[in-house]
Amino acid sequence: MPVAHDSQSVLHILQQHVPQPSADYAHQLWLQSPFQLKLTRSRQTKVGDFSCKSNSAHLQITLNHDLNPYLFLLTYVHEVAHLRVFLAHGRRAEAHGAEWKDSFKVLLQPMLQESIFPYQILHELRRHMENPKASSFADIGLTVALRAHDKNSQSIALLSSIPTGSIFKLQGRYFKKGQLRRTRVVCMEMKSKRNYLVPMEIPLQRRGTSGMRLTQSSLNKLTYHFKKCVRRKGTPTLNL
Repeated sequence: MPVAHDSQSVLHILQQHVPQPSADYAHQLWLQSPFQLKLTRSRQTKVGDFSCKSNSAHLQITLNHDLNPYLFLLTYVHEVAHLRVFLAHGRRAEAHGAEWKDSFKVLLQPMLQESIFPYQILHELRRHMENPKASSFADIGLTVALRAHDKNSQSIALLSSIPTGSIFKLQGRYFKKGQLRRTRVVCMEMKSKRNYLVPMEIPLQRRGTSGMRLTQSSLNKLTYHFKKCVRRKGTPTLNL
């Protein structure tokens, strides 16, 4: 996977992955605070991250290589905001605290225009940025708008969008959708009758009228690969 250390190689990656009108601005962010930009395979735990050595000598942002252009840009700016906060405050600031929120708002503001984002994403993004969350996927409206531009969007539905009582399949087990509990849905495994908390933005593949199942590409793309369960307040949570 590509790793960019210099201005030209960073610009080349950005021109290939972000909406074209935003490439120069995204490059300017790099020029103002240079870092190593690395593309990775689809990861099961995240779509991007910022990391640094203790002496600040090595700053790195990684991004999954297969994000759609709008999600790639949003994640890129999200991580640059982390970098800016680290340079200004070191490790004293909370990961997604007030400093990061202010930085993210300032950096993304010039991008909030229809020449860069489609109207539906822009509408949801403007609302989201009033008080940005640690993950854009915690915002169901923004998630739906962003996922509409994935390559396989026509065959995908989110758990939040299917009716209560629907049966769907994941990891070889069938579940019945129950009630929403904050950002997760209580879902009952049909065989054991046990309830599990499942993220409401989980992507499901349409499969006729008998139910839905997860696609392998979606498992790889947005971290919804359920390896094990952990206990949380009495209800097992499908671990991300």
